[in-house]
Amino acid sequence: MLPYLKICGITRKPDALLCAEAGAGALGAVFYEKSPRYVTPAQARSLFDGLPDSIARVGVFVDLPPEGVIAIGQAAALDTVQLHGNESLKTIDAVLAAGFHVVKVFKSTGDDLLAAARALPPQVGILIECGKGILPGGNAAIWNWGDAAPLANHRPIAIAGGLHPINIAVAARTSQAAGFDVSSGVEAAPGIKDKAAVTAFMQAMTGVPRPVDPFSWKGQS
Repeated sequence: MLPYLKICGITRKPDALLCAEAGAGALGAVFYEKSPRYVTPAQARSLFDGLPDSIARVGVFVDLPPEGVIAIGQAAALDTVQLHGNESLKTIDAVLAAGFHVVKVFKSTGDDLLAAARALPPQVGILIECGKGILPGGNAAIWNWGDAAPLANHRPIAIAGGLHPINIAVAARTSQAAGFDVSSGVEAAPGIKDKAAVTAFMQAMTGVPRPVDPFSWKGQS
């Protein structure tokens, strides 16, 4: 199993089983209602039910108040909350206090990224995703992953956006990322995972260089 790899946008139980059996260390459910991959808390709980405990159950949220994030996280039986909007430190602290691991998404690089990262509690994971589009996610957009490398010199990071089997090794090497998040790169259609693409991505991951410092979607090294 690859604890540093998350496959996001799971909407169907067979896809959850496929990705888990392929070796993904985390599966993601999207709770942003405008997304084509949106699921309800009850649906997410059903998708994750019966999977090995070692697999992180990640919920993706965009600018919900902390009480909303916590309520959905508990209803869906999540262990990790991925905050994809402009959430405040107050929200992050509240979600941490409720017992969830938190991964905060940043869509900037350079000095802005370094300053934002320094303001976070050390136990919060960082995902960098600079693709542009109409949705909060990476929108399958390839970006200059190397722009994330300066932060990787200070703490483990994950990257997302435009990753697929052909470029994952280059993205990992240039970004120095320790974790990865893929969705559309392993899909036949939004929310529909493709077995051949998942298999190809996992095979490509075998040649991915990774730093010594670990990144785990469950917040455990």
